[in-house]
Order: sequence, then C-alpha cells, then structure tokens
Amino acid sequence: MTRKTAVVICPGRGTYTKTELGYLGRFFADRPLLARFDEARSSLGQETLTALDSAASYSVAKHTRGDNASGLIYAATLGDFRTINRDRIEVVAVTGNSMGWYSTLACGGALTAENGFTVVNTMGTLMQEALIGGQTLYPFVADDWQNDPAQKAGLMALVAEIGARPGHVLTLSIDLGGMLVLAGNEEGLKAFETSVPPVQGRFPMRLANHAAFHSHLQAPVAEKGRAQLPPALFTQPDLPMIDGRGTIWWPGATDTEKLWDYTLGHQVTEPYDFTHAIRVAAREFAPDLFIITGPGTTLGGAVAQSLILANWRNMASKADFQSLQQTAPLLASMGMEDQRATVL
Repeated sequence: MTRKTAVVICPGRGTYTKTELGYLGRFFADRPLLARFDEARSSLGQETLTALDSAASYSVAKHTRGDNASGLIYAATLGDFRTINRDRIEVVAVTGNSMGWYSTLACGGALTAENGFTVVNTMGTLMQEALIGGQTLYPFVADDWQNDPAQKAGLMALVAEIGARPGHVLTLSIDLGGMLVLAGNEEGLKAFETSVPPVQGRFPMRLANHAAFHSHLQAPVAEKGRAQLPPALFTQPDLPMIDGRGTIWWPGATDTEKLWDYTLGHQVTEPYDFTHAIRVAAREFAPDLFIITGPGTTLGGAVAQSLILANWRNMASKADFQSLQQTAPLLASMGMEDQRATVL
C-alpha cells in the first residue's frame, strides 16, 4: 500500500475549549509521560494537567489561563501526533500556529517531549504572570473565503494609523488565513474594535486571557524566557520544521543556537505569518494531506483559507475547497472523530 505524505500542523492557544474537556483522558496514550508532565507542574505548585483535564466542568477563568492552557494544548497535540499511523502516512514536515511552534519543535524532534513541555509551560506561565496587552480577531475575507487584498490593505492601514496615535499600541500579531489577529494595549484594541463594522455576528472578537502575543510588548517575556531556557535544550530536528516566517529548519542542517534564538526572540516579539507557513508547506512539500492535530477544530478554516490564498490546487473559494475535500480529502482534523479515524 502506498503511503500518503502529510504535513502536520500544531494548533495554538484558544483550542482547548469546553468540548475538549477530558481530551487527554480520552486520547493521550502515554500515561507515564503524562505523569512526568504532572510531576513537573506539581513541583512548581501548579495544578496537574490530569486534574485540569478531568475537572467536573470547564472554567474559562481557569482553563484559558496561559499557565494552564499551554500545557494542556501541548500534551494534546503531542499525544495526537504520536498516534498518526506511520504505516499509512509519511510525515514530511511539521508546522504550527503561534504557541503551536513549541509543539512543532517537540513533534519535529528539536526538543524532547519533556524539554518541549518545559519550554511551553515556562513560556505560558511567564506570559500569564505578565499578561501584557491583549488580542482581537477580525476577518478580511467574506463567507465565501475569496481573497480580498483591498480589504486587507485597508484594515492594515487602519491598524498602522491607530498604532501611531499617542498612548495607543496596535500591530499585526498573526496572519491567520483570512483572519487578522491583532495585538495591542487596551487603548489600541478598543480603538480598532470601535472603528470596524461587526461581521458574521461575532467579530471583532476579543480573546480571553490572551496577551499581546507576537508583538514588541512581549519583549520582557522573551528576555525572561531566554534567561530560564538554555540553548542546550535544543537538538537537531528529525523532521523539517516550518516556522512563523516560512523558514524551513532542516534535519542535519539546523543551527540549534539560532533555533533557540528565533524561538525565544523573533517568534515571541514579531508577527507570526501562519498563512505563509502553510503556503511554504504546500509548495515545498506538496503533501497529499494536511493533518491538524487536536485539541480543537477551529484551525481547519484558517488552513483552508491559507491554501486558497496560495491558490493551492487552483482553489479560489470556500466552495472550491469543499468540493475537493469531498472528492479527495486534503485536510484531516484530529479534533473531529470521523477525520481522526482516517489517520490513526
């Protein structure tokens, strides 16, 4: 049987929601490894992942905190990655969105599972302790997902104008398919949110417990991260890894000091171009399949939109994607039971 090739995509913050409660209990097979994660958190006086995942009910206040959400998402991602059937699927590269870069490092082999957990738990905790600024979401494509460069340019001009006002900080945080994730202080975010028309009944959407990720406001967090996480944690990857600039880190050719510097420098304080990472993944590796690990199901739209923006397989709209997905599926989201089954 011919193996399918796949690029694996690791989700970021905001993907462990109410419906994901119990995800580790259901799907994380390596119990000794989960116990080591729990032990690491207990030694820091933090609630264990097992306790958080097995809570009687989901708490936005508790489960979306950076010091809790980051570890939960990382473990869910790593657990899913390890269950992909390698007899049927050849993973040719790994990438991720935002916090998903830390998961990418572990899935790609540049960090051990434990060192990956140390990185993600440390950075999630540092960001929660500082909680500098916030994030808001706003789309530049309509419901048909067709590219609208003029709309995007207009929104980015507004962001630049607001960001230049005295006392206002506003900048692009993540280029996320047909969505702009913006970072800023309260003045900057509020000015944007009151300047744009509400769309799709939910945007602009402020993200709970999110700091101004991927912006210069995170410089103090990046500095603390570099002080606590030494370059020695990083090793040569086993798989090609595509970062938030679209740069590929190749096995056997990676400068691990530079990888450390990017991960705890540029990746923290500069915009994250997820759209470009997916474009590079498609064009450089031309996989049969894009596999999005859990938790959550929200990243599928951004991946599909990024592929449309790259004109992958001549897709130009949501209808084009849906047609392809029905006839020859190119996207498998492990957070969806039916799609999960196709890659196990």
